[in-house]
Amino acid sequence: MALTAKGLRTRQRIIEGTAAHLRGEAGLDVTLDDVRATTRTSKGQIFHYFPGGKDELFLEVARLEAGRVIEEQRPHLDALDSWESWQQWRDAVVARYRAEGAACAMTALTRQVNANSGATAIARTLLENWQGYLRRGIEKMQANGLIGRQLDAEATSAALLASIQGGVVILQTTGLTYHLETALDAAIAQMRANAPALSARE
Repeated sequence: MALTAKGLRTRQRIIEGTAAHLRGEAGLDVTLDDVRATTRTSKGQIFHYFPGGKDELFLEVARLEAGRVIEEQRPHLDALDSWESWQQWRDAVVARYRAEGAACAMTALTRQVNANSGATAIARTLLENWQGYLRRGIEKMQANGLIGRQLDAEATSAALLASIQGGVVILQTTGLTYHLETALDAAIAQMRANAPALSARE
């Protein structure tokens, strides 16, 4: 279905309005009536842009949220070639989750994965891409002589990602970023432990 510029804007407004609801306390209890009221659109418009109804709309929201997770970490994810850049990335991740708490893109996406099988593939791709950035960052550090080649970049990037996800799950329950911070610090400290002696002192 080809949409006009105005139609594209309306469709995007519906997606973003729904995403905002999903990040809030309402969670997956958002109804099409909620979406209609928030985005100031009619039910007919919603089904015009999303013929599959709520499932199709939520799938588009999942794509939006998956993109937000990566974009919120830029430009730090694109660097990761020095200890300073890793610290800046770590601080940016913690600051974002501290600011948003449980109302974050990753939480909203996880909710949708639990309710919409189509969102599972989107979440899987997100996690693969996210880990890819971290793995390439470790490989850059190895190429720069800041981390020894004996460190398994694939396994370490997986551990970093798991530390974030675990920290976010606990954040959803406690409202605290302490576990996220501690897990990230421990993972980065393990990377530093594999640095050549001279680089470890930088």
